[in-house]
Amino acid sequence: MPIVVNLDVVMAKRKMSSTELSERLGITMANLSILKNNKAKAVRFSTLESLCEILNCQPGDILAYEEK
Repeated sequence: MPIVVNLDVVMAKRKMSSTELSERLGITMANLSILKNNKAKAVRFSTLESLCEILNCQPGDILAYEEK
């Protein structure tokens, strides 16, 4: 898939654990793991908005397009 999720990179820069992020987002660790490991088929804009608010970043910091 040419869309890559760089959530783990942003989390590391902010020194935020998966547990803390999942609690603040209100999603399960399993769903956060799916997102972090680039296994998600879709991301709700409300989730993306919350991620950006919590991590103080832009959507482009989390998502990237890479040609095959």
